[in-house]
Amino acid sequence: MNDKTDTTAGQFTVVLNHEEQYSIWQEGRDLPDGWRAAGKTGTEAACLAYIDEVWTDMRPLSLRERMSAS
Repeated sequence: MNDKTDTTAGQFTVVLNHEEQYSIWQEGRDLPDGWRAAGKTGTEAACLAYIDEVWTDMRPLSLRERMSAS
């Protein structure tokens, strides 16, 4: 028997960390430490499409701030 969770089914939440990096998290599960909901929920495909649309600069926030200060 395979106990692996099927992450292709169900609803997901887009999450964001302190470095403004995005990921998705299965709905109904507690968010991991350091991550917060970004305000988008839906299917895996819809959440990934949202991330593709809004995450245009993949550099961590701390790096972007350092570079802009230079």
